[in-house]
Amino acid sequence: MTIQEYEEKLLELIDDGIDTATDDELFAGGYLRGHISLAAAYCESENELQILAMKERVEQSIADAKSELSPSDYVLVCQMWQKILV
Repeated sequence: MTIQEYEEKLLELIDDGIDTATDDELFAGGYLRGHISLAAAYCESENELQILAMKERVEQSIADAKSELSPSDYVLVCQMWQKILV
């Protein structure tokens, strides 16, 4: 699986839950979309082909942005990431 295919898979998993998602899940999914897309773009620009590297990049990006979120929103985002992590 390529980085682009992995990105598409993660975004599809977020999109698949939109119809039944709570407001909190919609927020977390939308927030994660940006981090996932940025991580994929970074990996592609660096010729990084490992899915693990992209996962780590997303996790680092979320951790770096922790101060932007309330503690409860940070937990929601982390829970959503774990939910879609494949």
